[in-house]
Amino acid sequence: QVRLEESGGGLVQPGGSLRLSCAASERSSSDYTMAWFRQAPGKEREIVAAISYHGTTIFYRPSVKGRFTISRDSADQRVLLQMNSLKVEDTAVYYCAASSRTWVLSRTPNEYEYWGQGTQVTVSS
Repeated sequence: QVRLEESGGGLVQPGGSLRLSCAASERSSSDYTMAWFRQAPGKEREIVAAISYHGTTIFYRPSVKGRFTISRDSADQRVLLQMNSLKVEDTAVYYCAASSRTWVLSRTPNEYEYWGQGTQVTVSS
């Protein structure tokens, strides 16, 4: 069982930056594919970015590519999401997720077994 806890959300103006952090409870979390999802009110949960267990394969949804960076620190059991040039449409609850399906970079919520509680990101002037 992997427990995940997100932090770093908040209110930021358009064009600003935030860094989200996901802390995992187990050292074995380095054996999982990790991802960030987000869910805006009235919308389905969607993937933002995913990173393989070895950190060398990464996926970004097109709307965040070039603005967001996902990374993992296996020694610290953390996954980070650096978000730059934030837009109003990035407003959502952001969730950290872990998948034991390490042979594929999963992109749908039902492929991830473990979830954090979420952290709110609000982009507004």
